[in-house]
Amino acid sequence: MAQTTPETDWVSRFADEVIAEAERRAPGKPVVCASGLSPSGPVHLGNLREVMTPHLVADEIRRRGVPVEHIISWDDYDRFRKVPAGIEGVDESWAEHIGKPLTSVPPPAGSPHPNWAEHFRRRMEESLAALGVEYRGISQTAMYTSGAYREQILFAMRERLRIDAVLDQYRTKGKTRTPGAQRKPMEEAELAAVEGSGAAGEDDGSGSGAGYFPYRPYCTACERDTTAITRYDDETTELSYTCASCGQAETVRLSEFDHGKLVWKVDWPMRWAYEGVIFEPSGVDHQSPGSSYVVGGQLVREVFGARQPIGPMYAFVGITGMAKMSSSRGGVPTPADALEIMEPALLRWLYARRKPNQSFKVAFDQEIQRLYDEWDALRRKVGEGRALPGDLAAWRRAVSTAAGELPATPRPLPYRTLTSVLDITTGDEEQTLRILRELDPEHPLGSLDEARPRLDCAAHWVATQLPAESRTRVREEPDKELLSALDERQREALRLLLEGLESHWSVEGLTELVYGVPKRQAGLAPEARPTPELKAAQREFFALLYRLLVGRDTGPRLPTLLMAVGAGRTRALLGG
Repeated sequence: MAQTTPETDWVSRFADEVIAEAERRAPGKPVVCASGLSPSGPVHLGNLREVMTPHLVADEIRRRGVPVEHIISWDDYDRFRKVPAGIEGVDESWAEHIGKPLTSVPPPAGSPHPNWAEHFRRRMEESLAALGVEYRGISQTAMYTSGAYREQILFAMRERLRIDAVLDQYRTKGKTRTPGAQRKPMEEAELAAVEGSGAAGEDDGSGSGAGYFPYRPYCTACERDTTAITRYDDETTELSYTCASCGQAETVRLSEFDHGKLVWKVDWPMRWAYEGVIFEPSGVDHQSPGSSYVVGGQLVREVFGARQPIGPMYAFVGITGMAKMSSSRGGVPTPADALEIMEPALLRWLYARRKPNQSFKVAFDQEIQRLYDEWDALRRKVGEGRALPGDLAAWRRAVSTAAGELPATPRPLPYRTLTSVLDITTGDEEQTLRILRELDPEHPLGSLDEARPRLDCAAHWVATQLPAESRTRVREEPDKELLSALDERQREALRLLLEGLESHWSVEGLTELVYGVPKRQAGLAPEARPTPELKAAQREFFALLYRLLVGRDTGPRLPTLLMAVGAGRTRALLGG
């Protein structure tokens, strides 16, 4: 077995465990890591953890030269449970499709894709490609309708009493009943599994007056799953059902019928056995007592004769300023949304640096600037050989996979600087290039392409996320009234700034200048440590500059703002 590297981190530790377990269970066979996604709506950033956790582990295994496969099951044969809010091109008329498989529901209006599931799956696939995730996708519609699971379905039906007995251990406590007896359907709250982690919420097959059945047919007339099995013969496999939606009553031979699926709590352990899954994480809701993962572990052992995967629990992913994500709510950010404002490596890093059981938030507000600062600081530490082992491992997993390096920005200028410049220039490329070239006069930027894709991410953030009240509008004319009201100390401060403008015309130089003016006025050396009095004087000076340049007390970092305004216009606005 490959040993943990000196850069020990959570990914390496899981890789060790998974490789060892695979050698015990299926020596000589590729290690199988799995994810499950339900394209019932936008696949959001919380769902991405369902993919990134096994991806990172599988990629580490692949780096070690061990055969491995990461499978993603697209649970597109799930029932359409409700019409999600806030989906463009979708209205309440889609409610008529509730109960149908996701692949039988029309896509949002204007979509180029043939059905609902395909529409949302394709969007996620594009994001996974950008993130460098290597996997084999499995459509559960294709698997069920092709008869791939026929033997597993017939087996589950033969073993239905055993399955029911296991499930009954986890049903409502304090109510004793005979396995197979009629019971009320589970409450809606109990049906809702974590969206995107395996299939959408389903019941466990309870509620049929004819006994317990772990299989539910889709009606061949209306395609809905509002069916109840009324009779089943194990010998002939004849199955009779009625549909509550359209009234259809039909008898089919299950050994030939491919228009239904196992209920979720049976489907998941069946697939573990079928695919030989060694590693599959799941969300916290799936690992509570009586949940799919817990029940599935017992079913896969006692009924399907296989072993449960190593399955760490992963915590929720939030968005700065937003509540817990759910695909049924509108306006929930997706990986595609995040990739419009972040480089792929940065988004990978967010998932790589935190253990699965640690929650974290993805920043869409101004916190993203701090996040980029942290990322760039780590890049410098890595380049200088000062990064801690765990941080170095997370960095390498972010910027590369076993297949090679991910695309990167050749000149990664500070994100906060880019957003400030783009805010001030309103995206004018000629002016943006002029300013960015002056940021480092000794190594000027050759073209804007050198700053891409980070520049494009910053531009999209400014266009879509920067609040209107935070946008910068440089004054067209000097504020003559304010200039005429300045006291002698304020006039001196502006004079000192303007005197040093040309000789300090770089971000570093202007930073030294704007912080240095109050020091000179206080008779302090340039290297003097800040005191409370000095900090107060600096804040007062900065506020004055902001009022004269942009008409308010705050704004972008002053060195960047001055660079964007330009020396000549700065002189004019400051009364020079």
